[in-house]
Amino acid sequence: MPEADNVESLIQVACSHPPGSLERQRYLTKGIRLISSRLWRESVPYYQDALQQTWVFFCQNICEAGTGEAYNPKRGSVVTWLNYYLKRRLQDGFTQAQHQKITTASAYVRVERSGGEGEVVDPIEHLPAPDSIPPILEAVQAWASADATGELRQVCIEGHPQVNCQLLILRRLPPESSWQELATEFKVSVSTLSSFYQRQCLTRLRKFGAAEGYID
Repeated sequence: MPEADNVESLIQVACSHPPGSLERQRYLTKGIRLISSRLWRESVPYYQDALQQTWVFFCQNICEAGTGEAYNPKRGSVVTWLNYYLKRRLQDGFTQAQHQKITTASAYVRVERSGGEGEVVDPIEHLPAPDSIPPILEAVQAWASADATGELRQVCIEGHPQVNCQLLILRRLPPESSWQELATEFKVSVSTLSSFYQRQCLTRLRKFGAAEGYID
């Protein structure tokens, strides 16, 4: 009988029993109880979905290769293996949420004013800001701030060299400045700002996201 706190021993014993057997299930259940308290935790809406996917992955691949490569104890502990998978699923959840956010932001709604002039309203402004900065936003912030090639600073609105891609990307990160605030500050219309952001900034932002594996 393996020690009660030895996850690796429990897994080894579990996998020594045939798939679907009560003995395997019993030892895997004990292993899950020990592993649960050691898994990565995050206060995000999609955490439970990611955790559920992780446990399914665990059950299907801990002893034999089911939906992926089987667990290999020579590469690391069970907890490390599962935390890696869990964080990838959390990244998927965040990417999906960001994709939805970008899609919403790109679908600008034109509201006709009584005077006949339209104002582009960005629905992203009405979304609540997250309590903490997710890893992908930290990566975007570091990338835009560094601007290693100088491209983000060089691409600017004609006649307004201070309003460039670097500035807009950073200012639109949570807690973002509204388009109206930016328009007032830099004396540029909301429609000009949002159009430039969509054509120049989002294009480069998506390219960065794809290069880093955040989006397809």
